[in-house]
Amino acid sequence: MSKNITDGISHEKWDLAYKKFQIIRPFLEEGVQIAEIAKNHGIAESTAWRWVKNCRQFGITGLSRKTRSKSGINVSGHLLKIIEGLALKTPRLSVASIQRAIKPVAAKNNEPIPSYSTIYRVVQAIDPSLLELAHNGINTYMDKYDLVHRTEAERPNAIWQADHTFLDVLVKDGKKLRKPWLTIVLDDYSRAIAGYAVSFSAPSAIQTALAFRHAIWHKPRAGWDVAGIPNIFYTDHGSDFTSRHIEQLTISLKTRLIFSAIGQPRGRGKIERFFRSLSQILLPTLPGYQPPGTKTKDKEVLTLPQLAARIEDYIVNDYHQKAHGTTKISPYKRWSTDGFLPRMPENLSELDILLLTVPDNRTVQKDGISFSGFKYIHPTLAGYIGAKVSIRYDPRDVAEISVFDHDKFICCAVCTDLAGDTVSLSEIQNARKRQIREHQLKIKDRTKATDDLLDFRTLTDQEMLEVQKTAPALKKPSKLKRYHNDE
Repeated sequence: MSKNITDGISHEKWDLAYKKFQIIRPFLEEGVQIAEIAKNHGIAESTAWRWVKNCRQFGITGLSRKTRSKSGINVSGHLLKIIEGLALKTPRLSVASIQRAIKPVAAKNNEPIPSYSTIYRVVQAIDPSLLELAHNGINTYMDKYDLVHRTEAERPNAIWQADHTFLDVLVKDGKKLRKPWLTIVLDDYSRAIAGYAVSFSAPSAIQTALAFRHAIWHKPRAGWDVAGIPNIFYTDHGSDFTSRHIEQLTISLKTRLIFSAIGQPRGRGKIERFFRSLSQILLPTLPGYQPPGTKTKDKEVLTLPQLAARIEDYIVNDYHQKAHGTTKISPYKRWSTDGFLPRMPENLSELDILLLTVPDNRTVQKDGISFSGFKYIHPTLAGYIGAKVSIRYDPRDVAEISVFDHDKFICCAVCTDLAGDTVSLSEIQNARKRQIREHQLKIKDRTKATDDLLDFRTLTDQEMLEVQKTAPALKKPSKLKRYHNDE
């Protein structure tokens, strides 16, 4: 009678041995590399090679877990609970620390003191998810072990995502060097970048709105056709995204605003992946690149508009053209496939709600509207002279402003001094500060030169008395009449 190959081991151990055999079977029968098998199944190569050795030597039964022989020290249920409790403490205790803590307890109860290896085996047997929750908190536990429903769009412009990142590159801000923020709007289906905004300001509702406006409207750059109004705007619970301004704009565009669960930004790893690509591919090539813990040696760095141009070049000519690791197709090709036609606003003025609104109303003068030291004019304003109007503007380009009368669009007024140029508000403010500093230096230099030349200073009362004493006395007028009409 032939012996059954499962004799001598339990059904549970046989099932486990067979699962191990199925993992290494492609190597044994098809010649698949062990490194590839280990990577696909998340095991160490040394473990896979040990399974192969045992299988060749003892057959499938050699893959069953061997029962460890007892060392003569039995851990009571009482000590076992204490060891597990110590292992779940925060901060995490080492096995040696647990052994030191358990010694007096075992001695008090007249029990054998567990060895280091015994305590190690007890700790290793604890459910890893339990250790994760105890040591790293609920957020890390949920990211690693909780069930996840991934947000995935089925067509272009079905879902857009937005997020901010702090760029590790120094940029000119007047005479200072600062690191800017980048806001990105990404199409979930294609992974194409729909729009962006770069600013020295910390993430805010207006930065998100400006990036959203750039994403929706047609781009002047050839080869960047990604545009339109998304069905869903998916983002986290940051204060900039939950502001009334963002809520107002999504309602006006008939776009659903959906937030990820607080502290659980799942499904938004696609935009994080773009930020990583940008940090690894583009930023190291830029002057002024300064990752944390380092100092740049570059003397010449970019301005904010120059940085924006380099980011735009990377998006259009590099990122959009390369096949994405997940979709296996380039973002631009995936977005524009099948002749997709995006839903667009009728005109650009519909997006003016996304612009920054000046809080104070302005009065239309005969020579136009005054804003930030400049005059803005338009023929339509002739019918509004003396009227109070509100204005909205893009802080990245103040060459023109949008004018409203009780939220009704009137016109786009243009500053003739800035026409034809893209001039940001921060550039104007920096220029004014620079001019004031130059004037102050001129005043200081000239007054100092005058003081040095004239020895001009204010005399004290005592010094005035001394001057009067030493000064020659004035002669009194003569009483002698010299002319006939003298009195």
